[in-house]
Amino acid sequence: MTELQAEPTAAGPNPPRPPGSLPWILDRLREPYVQLFASQLLTGGVAFVANILMVRALLPAHRGEVALMLQVVYLATQFVLLGTERSFVANYHEAPPGAAVRAYARLLIIPTSVVLVIGAGFEFAAPQRFNPGLLVFSLIAAYTLVEAAGLAIRSIAIAAGRVRDFLVSRVAEALLLLGLLVLLYRLNTTTPAIWIVAYIVAGTLPTSYYLVRWLRGPDSPLLPDRNRQVRKEGIALFPAAISNMAMLRSDRLALPALASTSALGLYTAVATMTELLAWPVRAYADAKLGKWRQEHDGGRLPTRPILLAVALYCVVVAPIAAGGLYLLIVPVFGHDYAPAKVVVVPLVVAAGLYAMSRVTLGLLIAKSRSSLVSAAEITGFVVSFVAYVTLIPAFGILGAAYGSLIGYGSCLLFALVANRLTGERS
Repeated sequence: MTELQAEPTAAGPNPPRPPGSLPWILDRLREPYVQLFASQLLTGGVAFVANILMVRALLPAHRGEVALMLQVVYLATQFVLLGTERSFVANYHEAPPGAAVRAYARLLIIPTSVVLVIGAGFEFAAPQRFNPGLLVFSLIAAYTLVEAAGLAIRSIAIAAGRVRDFLVSRVAEALLLLGLLVLLYRLNTTTPAIWIVAYIVAGTLPTSYYLVRWLRGPDSPLLPDRNRQVRKEGIALFPAAISNMAMLRSDRLALPALASTSALGLYTAVATMTELLAWPVRAYADAKLGKWRQEHDGGRLPTRPILLAVALYCVVVAPIAAGGLYLLIVPVFGHDYAPAKVVVVPLVVAAGLYAMSRVTLGLLIAKSRSSLVSAAEITGFVVSFVAYVTLIPAFGILGAAYGSLIGYGSCLLFALVANRLTGERS
């Protein structure tokens, strides 16, 4: 009998926990979706603090260079993973951790090699104006590998029932990263590349530890054809994954090309904060997806109440977030970032639309309409990209903010119409 198990009673050996009691709370905290949400909140908190440290230590142009390298890494990571995060979980459910690590490693060999070869070819063949240099290429390549490994162990942890290990690794990574960033801030480090090194070191150590730990644990044979199925399903999900990533990150890529890295630094200081508004809603959608699928199959998925509840959250939170962020930009970030106030309102509205789209797309997945999910994400990316190219040259960071609003709104509108056409069961 564990410490949290009650003594046997007439109601049975394990009577229900009274809601609100300490054992009930501890049971809830052990749920995998709660631990995943906690890791997401931790990542958001670290991003918040890291953003403040960097904008206080770096000039807008240097902050923009760091942001640009991070965006390239995030996009390259999607090409390394090729949409396999969710398909891996589906096909390797309850697999031993060591076997899951080996399986995912085999999946990553070819796409990783291709991405590195393409990157190296660009480094050696690109005109000097667009050539980032060997140091920057090496940092981007290294961090891409670290980021891909970090997302892979998340899928491995879910499939193998080791979400607690994943949460611990995220806590260790957060502590390491914050410690290194604080050190760089105290040392008045103004070289963007060194700040990227901090991300690489912080991500490498805990990820490597758990990969080695899982590989050294008990193992068992796996079906030889599972990776083929994972790859097949991953390719089907890849358009949605890459379109969502591009929709979220193409503004950071367009700004330095169409405006300047200083503009990117100003824009990122606000955008990093507003993105956090959508995270609770996205975690909610991820946690409820299985239940929504079950309810849809039973003919009772209450689409309208779910959407209204999320809309109410956005309506209540958005004005508070906009007002608070507008007032805190100068006190927190410094006077150099005062021009960023102009993008607060459109970026907060954009974050609310994006949050709504996550739930709406989740409902489509629950209805087994994955093709419509990809179509919605692609629509959002295409519309946002056209808006960036059109608006940024004329309006700078404000054009990027309104481009995000238009793109996220288009994705949401497509998803709402698709949900309407597929019918509501309540």
